[in-house]
Amino acid sequence: MADSDIPPPPPLLLPDEIHQAVGPGTALLRLETTHSRQGVLDGAWWPRTRDVEQEVPALVSVLAEHLGPITRVGLDATAWDTIPTRLVIDDRVVHLDSFPVGDDTVLITRGDKDHFALMVVPPDMEPDAARTAMARAVHADNITPATELLVAPLPPPATEQGGEP
Repeated sequence: MADSDIPPPPPLLLPDEIHQAVGPGTALLRLETTHSRQGVLDGAWWPRTRDVEQEVPALVSVLAEHLGPITRVGLDATAWDTIPTRLVIDDRVVHLDSFPVGDDTVLITRGDKDHFALMVVPPDMEPDAARTAMARAVHADNITPATELLVAPLPPPATEQGGEP
């Protein structure tokens, strides 16, 4: 059998149940190598607080494990307590920029050219709404901006979907 006759392995997807375990301090990412970036978001992050020095180092550390060195993080100054110009994270300097990206988005730069946009879930958001928004944000075909995902209605409970009226 030729290599071309071997079917590709199925994509490694997280089970839907994983979204129920998501809590504050979690980042959900869709990291796929593709030439087409149809979605507007590459993932979602649910910080515990609005303290940059407390929250950003953990995010950058986990991203660096999968993406390589992170050089910049862009945040909206109106959404965070204070934004220093740089942080040393894992013995690397990461520059922090204040952009009017909206308090619902963080921009991550790897190297000089690769940019990733993550939806930022407000720390005090109701857990079911936060989990639903995060699950929607990581879909590859998502074209809904973060602002809309964060206010979208929750799906009806399973008993109301297709059940007796």
